[in-house]
Amino acid sequence: MDHFVYADHAATTRIRPEVLEAMMPFLTEHYGNPSSMYEMSDVTEMAILDARRTVAELIGAKPNEIIFTSCGSESDNMALWGILRKKKGHLITTKIEHHAVLHTAEALEKEGYAVTYLDVDKDGLVAPEALEAAIRPDTTLISIMTANNEIGTVEPIRELAAVAKKHKITFHTDAVQAVGHIPIDVNELGVDMLSASGHKFGAPKGIGFLYVRGGVLPLPLIYGGGQERGKRAGTENIAFIVGLAKALELAVAEMEETNRKLTRMRDRLIDGILRDIPYCRLNGSRDKRLPGNVNVSIEFIEGEALLLKLDMAGICASSGSACTTGSLDPSHVLLAIGLTHEVAHGSLRITLGGDNTDEDVDYILEKLPGIVKYLRDMSPVWEDALKNGQAKEYELCTAIK
Repeated sequence: MDHFVYADHAATTRIRPEVLEAMMPFLTEHYGNPSSMYEMSDVTEMAILDARRTVAELIGAKPNEIIFTSCGSESDNMALWGILRKKKGHLITTKIEHHAVLHTAEALEKEGYAVTYLDVDKDGLVAPEALEAAIRPDTTLISIMTANNEIGTVEPIRELAAVAKKHKITFHTDAVQAVGHIPIDVNELGVDMLSASGHKFGAPKGIGFLYVRGGVLPLPLIYGGGQERGKRAGTENIAFIVGLAKALELAVAEMEETNRKLTRMRDRLIDGILRDIPYCRLNGSRDKRLPGNVNVSIEFIEGEALLLKLDMAGICASSGSACTTGSLDPSHVLLAIGLTHEVAHGSLRITLGGDNTDEDVDYILEKLPGIVKYLRDMSPVWEDALKNGQAKEYELCTAIK
């Protein structure tokens, strides 16, 4: 293998060495239960308090507004079920949400709740006017993601939350792809609840948090002890909580420099792919986009075959959300922005992280066009497109032969 490129950071990230170092004492000598009364447990209790303060400060919140959870999916479930079980009413969300929200909304519908799924435009953006038009007298909760996990589009959350506030409706945002990657201040955004997951920004899998604005009181999803001020029962995952706080601290401190680098590499990758691969389109907004996200649809090939060939070349990427790997259905996000089933099946998501280099981009641009041509040359769909005049034969440019 000439080169190895990990380009699936939207799926997960590696634990940073500094994060692991911060965690280790709480996996070894500091193992006391924070709820116990003896001195040994004071260390773990203080570690959680410090982590809560750190996370709160980094997103503009108060410490008592942070609830530690196991992941972004739990946080989303807690937000939706917690508000709607307390006050049964109408939920508004969008057609491009992560399945942690969509499947929860579907479960709520089965329980008799009314749900409206907003359309998006061709870039995946939600119009504030459309949100306002969907509000009903019984609307209780609005849940719209900050940034899409597949196409990378960053939503106008501030404007959308302002609509909710105008109508005195609780507003939740799934910010799993945004926290640690773009600046987040819950007061500037005006959101009431916000979900995050640590493994998206250098913390381990199995830890997340839900921001809940003071005065917003969702019912617990998990009952038992009085942990997390009675909002989330279960003995705290101390080491992972400490790791999440450290990872977020590092991500925010390095964000400006990292994002300059990622944006430059992202744009070079987009330009190169669109230049060198015919019958290819960019999915999502070109400018309102996460710094490391590249999502393209390549016609006349299957995304799964493309991923296998990329893997053989040492390139880790995806065709969409990692949570839907193995599904034969095309991406609901790509269908929502207007792609046909056939075009959506040829999607490729490349998500860059701080460890990626210009050499990684060069390698992807070197390998990808040839792989696409190889797959098309084997494809009966491509053969039919040539016969029907839908496509024309092409040769790889000299630079990438």
